[in-house]
Amino acid sequence: MEVLGVLSGVGHLPVEVTKSAKSLGYRVVVVGLVPGVDKELATIADAYYDINIGKIGKIISTLKKNGVTKVTMIGKVTKEVLYKIGGIIPDLRAIKILTRVPNRKDDTLMLAIVDELESEGLQVMNQTELIKPLLPQPGVLTKRKPTAAELADMEFGFKMAKAIGGLDIGQTVVVKNCAVMAVEAIEGTDACILRGGFLGKGGVIVAKAAKPSQDQRFDIPGFGLDTMKSMIHAGATGIVIEAGNTLIADREATVALADEHNITILVKEL
Repeated sequence: MEVLGVLSGVGHLPVEVTKSAKSLGYRVVVVGLVPGVDKELATIADAYYDINIGKIGKIISTLKKNGVTKVTMIGKVTKEVLYKIGGIIPDLRAIKILTRVPNRKDDTLMLAIVDELESEGLQVMNQTELIKPLLPQPGVLTKRKPTAAELADMEFGFKMAKAIGGLDIGQTVVVKNCAVMAVEAIEGTDACILRGGFLGKGGVIVAKAAKPSQDQRFDIPGFGLDTMKSMIHAGATGIVIEAGNTLIADREATVALADEHNITILVKEL
């Protein structure tokens, strides 16, 4: 039986990935990288470990000890942990990675980690291989379709999201009346949405898109119930995401919550 390692951040996507992998016949070893990973993971994985993301050497040795040959990275891990006091105490291997990278942009750090894993014979999989059903096709997923004004904001916001993705800043923007209210950076999607909703006084549109040169081994855009709850608090009326390149966790429940609050979800094709 082939052994898959799941390096998990927070959110429900790692649970869906683990279940999918097990249904395909993998033995699954999960490593929780940050506090707050879904507690269900420990009950469904064949083996489960909590190892801080700064302990790269321990993560690799644990995977190899369990016979892992393939790895997938899924779930939210924001760079905020790099700057939080007491958030990460890096081991020697992590320090070496941090000292050799030219900057701390998302892609730079993730590619360095991918290279470190693959240097040890651990193949990093395309994130979408195990969860293709979570990638929606173009169209409106909700009962309510966008208004003309919302469509204009969605078109504008999508272009802005692609632009910041090209700069490796983030993947999400919040817009209103074709003006940018907030841009996602180190704080993550939900905090960006809440800030944009506050500044826009509600009635905002959220746009989320993959980077123009998205590496599908990591950081595929995704959202689910937590993001929808942030949109509700922010007074958002809709979200536009990219077809075939955005993962939706708990899709049925997420769309139902959107319908309950009259929020529209548009899946846009490039």
